[in-house]
Amino acid sequence: MSFPVILQLPSSYKMTPDQFFEFCQVNRDYRIEHNKFGEISIMSPTGGKTGNRGGNIFGQLWVWSQNDGTGLTFDSSTGFILSTGAERSPDASWMTLERWNSFDDEQQKP
Repeated sequence: MSFPVILQLPSSYKMTPDQFFEFCQVNRDYRIEHNKFGEISIMSPTGGKTGNRGGNIFGQLWVWSQNDGTGLTFDSSTGFILSTGAERSPDASWMTLERWNSFDDEQQKP
């Protein structure tokens, strides 16, 4: 089991959402999140058993979503900005089409 490394940045180093996205892109080998205080969590890759369990969970969610037809699924690489300002990447997630379609192109960025 691995635990995240928590980095605390000086308040003068506050990243904009675009800067945080770029930081994550140049560090693609890590799973990076930040909380509402701006602390950055860096997780190492999972092992095979954990990855397999996560894959099974996502697979079941995806099949359910396809059959249900009212939403979209997202994998563990997707970051979501919460109302607190934190950005998290859940192992698997689902969102209604109505909510997804309410976002502009910038919010749906690739």
